[in-house]
Amino acid sequence: MSKRLTTPMVRDDGDLREATWEEALQRAATGFRAAVDTHGPTAFGMFSCSKTTNEVNYAAQRFARRVIGSNNIDSCNRT
Repeated sequence: MSKRLTTPMVRDDGDLREATWEEALQRAATGFRAAVDTHGPTAFGMFSCSKTTNEVNYAAQRFARRVIGSNNIDSCNRT
């Protein structure tokens, strides 16, 4: 039997609970924005994987650069 998550989980007062995708994504976006607003875009970094498609890696670097404003993106492609 697999113990894989099937729904997003969020933390409220230290306890995890199930959430909708909309709530989980909104919390992630709020957390990213708070970190960037407090510490600047260089506080954000992203690591992508060479085992995914070029399109997914392109979307990841585009997100980091355009949405967050950070050039801090790396991958295992160069190793």
